[in-house]
Amino acid sequence: MVKETEIKLRVSPEVLGNLRNHPVLRQHLQGEWTGGPLYNQYYDTATRELAAARVALRVRRDGEQFIQTLKSRGQSVAGLSERNEWDWTVDAAALDLTLLDDSCWPASLSALDKLTLLPVFTTDFQRTKALLRWERDGETVEVEAALDQGQVLADGRQEPICELELELRSGPIAALLELAAALAADVPLMPCDISKAERGYRLFDPTSYDLRLDATNWSQESTVDDVIAGAGWQLLGHTQRLAEQYRFSGQWRLFRELVVNLGSLRAFFGVFDLALPRSSAQPFLPVLDQLLQRYRPLVLAGWADDEEGRRAREQAPQVFEQSIADPAWGQLFIGLALWLHQSSWKANRPPRGDRIGALSLSRWLLAAVGREIQELRVPHHNDADVDVDQWLDQQPRLNRLYFLLSGFRQHLQASEPDRLFGELNKLQALLEQYPLVEEEVRPALLTALRKQGQRLRKLNAWRELNG
Repeated sequence: MVKETEIKLRVSPEVLGNLRNHPVLRQHLQGEWTGGPLYNQYYDTATRELAAARVALRVRRDGEQFIQTLKSRGQSVAGLSERNEWDWTVDAAALDLTLLDDSCWPASLSALDKLTLLPVFTTDFQRTKALLRWERDGETVEVEAALDQGQVLADGRQEPICELELELRSGPIAALLELAAALAADVPLMPCDISKAERGYRLFDPTSYDLRLDATNWSQESTVDDVIAGAGWQLLGHTQRLAEQYRFSGQWRLFRELVVNLGSLRAFFGVFDLALPRSSAQPFLPVLDQLLQRYRPLVLAGWADDEEGRRAREQAPQVFEQSIADPAWGQLFIGLALWLHQSSWKANRPPRGDRIGALSLSRWLLAAVGREIQELRVPHHNDADVDVDQWLDQQPRLNRLYFLLSGFRQHLQASEPDRLFGELNKLQALLEQYPLVEEEVRPALLTALRKQGQRLRKLNAWRELNG
């Protein structure tokens, strides 16, 4: 058994054809590129019990050699995945069930009759690979770079494969992310959080692909630094999975969810005070802001059941494709993965930042939500109509409150945090509508905004947090 650590990056066919000569890869190249076709048959039961257990089982033909592989439960974030892998050389393109014993077979599948395993889909592709080697801080790093192009075929449906895989053979994970980041400096790369096996299952059932990572079990004793790390990985993983699924299906609801998640990622950088200094976040903010400036108007316009709404929904896939074809996409998300892996927010932060980073979740959360509530300008019945511009300026603060309460309100020491979260969301939805409605509708919307402000002020949680 070995632990497989790799990063998978989706590229266009044009980019794939040029990567062999990229200066970053040529700089570390050992020997020559070699290649050939790989034919892979995946196996499962008729009811997909292996997929439910996050196990992948295949037999690969590589030239005249046949290799049976079992991969255990793993999870990918920003294209980076770690999972256990067992490989055996077998005599033919068929399963050898005797190899699937207790030393590798998951306990959760112990009751499974292995005789019910049958072929379910194939992934056939041309692989061109080479070994890369370099020194990093006195340590030798070895990475296998593989350029894969082909297709997944399942039950008459297919999906193309066109990606760069970087598999770590020796050295630290940070070196793998640094290599990907160096390539992303001038090459459009989309971190790919879906394995070839998951793509096969997705062709049978588009909903089989998990859009969220496993939930983090926060406690009152979790520190702010724990929250920064855990929430950062959660947001990064969810964003990339939504992007992958939207690229595959084009479903409008996924685009809306993607934009909400990008908004939460942007808010993430603004709620931790000096525990996450602005200077540490600066590399990510311009690209995030640009994405939101392009995407949010489409989401808001797309709610309308009219010609303008239809155009916005139709335009969204084109705008998204333009985004992932820009190197800035890979720079943002690969860079963020490296930043999280190295806990870079802790570097050179002031002593007060270290003290905040060590605070408990419940203590920090009460102060963070209270600060945002106390500064929030909500509509009041005495406000003039022209004050609507000031209300609209509250959107970033409402986004920060959404991030705080959507993820952590069960730890907020205030009355009825769920109700506070719901009423703030209603206020935000009304404010988002205002620039979009016709002039004659705006007086009624202003009235609704004032009433919503009144509802918020009557909440016990509002009074407690403003006390």
